[in-house]
Formats: sequence, C-alpha cells, structure tokens
Amino acid sequence: MRLFIIAFQFLTIVPLPVSVRCEEKDLGRSMALFPLVGLALGALLAGTDFLLAPLLPRSVADLVLVALLSVVTGALHLDGLSDVCDGLAARGSRERFLEIMKDSRVGAVGAVGLVLGLTLKYQALLALPLEHKREALLFFPMAARFAQVQMTVGSQRARKDGLGHAFVGGAGMLQLVLAGVCAVAVGAALLRLPGLITLLLLFLLTWGIKGWSHRKLGGVTGDVIGCASELNEIFCLIFLLALLGRLG
Repeated sequence: MRLFIIAFQFLTIVPLPVSVRCEEKDLGRSMALFPLVGLALGALLAGTDFLLAPLLPRSVADLVLVALLSVVTGALHLDGLSDVCDGLAARGSRERFLEIMKDSRVGAVGAVGLVLGLTLKYQALLALPLEHKREALLFFPMAARFAQVQMTVGSQRARKDGLGHAFVGGAGMLQLVLAGVCAVAVGAALLRLPGLITLLLLFLLTWGIKGWSHRKLGGVTGDVIGCASELNEIFCLIFLLALLGRLG
C-alpha cells in the first residue's frame, strides 16, 4: 500500500489524506504498481463518461475526458512529448538534445507535437465503438503506465539528475514482471484478444523508442519516458480502433 501511494502521488496531482515515507529506491520499486495507478485513472475516466453520457453530446464528453486525464496527471507526460519534439527539431548533438529538453520553454515544434498528440487521442477515442468504450477507457491509461516501466527497467541514465535518474536506480526485473502480469491480466479481462494484441504492438513500439533513446542519448530521461507514455496512450486507442471492429 505504501508503494502504491508513492506511485499514485507521483503519477497524479490528486491529493491524498495520507502521507508516507519515501526512501531512496522506493520510486523505482513503486513502478511495479504503475499499471494499477493507470487502472485507477481509467476508472476515473469511465466513471466520468458514465455521468456525462446522458448529459452531453459524445464529442463534447470525450473532449472533457481527454482534458480530465491531462489535468489529473499534471500534464507531466505531455511535457515530455513537447520536450522530445523540440529536441528532435534541433537536429543537434546529444548534449544539445538534452539541453533543449531541460529548457522549460516550449518551442514551435513542441507546441505542434502537443496539438497533434491531443487531437489524435481525442479523435481515436471519439471513433471507438460505443460498446467497447468503457473497457478502452479503463485499458489505455493502464497500458501507457506499463510502458513507463518497460522504458525504465534495464535502461541507462542519459543524465545524472532528473526524474528518470531516480526511477532507473530502483526499478528492476521484478517490477517489470509484476507490472507486465498486471497489464496482461487486465488486457485479457477487459478486451480479450484485441487487448492482448494491442499490448504486444505497444510493447514493440516502446522497445523501439527505448532503443532509439539509447542510440541517440545514451540512455533515457524522464522526458523520454513521458513521451513514450503519451505515444502509448495515442497508439493504444488507434490500435484498439483498428482491432475491435475485426476481432472484438
């Protein structure tokens, strides 16, 4: 429970009535429970959708859901998406890429990346078959939080500070296996074969991002992990949209 609270407090800005101690490697160890936090976020989205569906047109309600997810997570991973887009636009050395990602300002390419990312997420959610929508709302935040674990475990640190450094030091194969078992169980229970195929495709996507980050930057950073999480949310919805009509 202590590690779940640590994970929940890191991944969301939702205040909790309790506080717990956090030792040096607890952030990394808490990653085993990241998919459960993602499932909690999905439950919030599904519950909100249940309340809004009778009151608002679906196009408006789905936009509220995308905004709600951004708000409760403090837009932490959207910041990573923006920073990586700005770094890619610079086309410079490793040091230049890391310097740009550390800059708190958002460049033009980062802003375009944010707009495109949120638009794709919204449009994919809006197009999902209604009979599978609640299951997808539960599933896609969970799948993206598993991707954060996959990005972290076994990675090198691209810099000696930042959030990525703190997590890489404490996360190991145990965290990856536990998080993976949770992700597969939830995917199978909610969406059966389409959920499992989507998890496999996302695993390959995340593996590619991780390999690119090691080649380009010599490891991962918190921004790269956040960017991978956002891309997993987007592509999870796109993959489900493609698969549910055929296999659902």
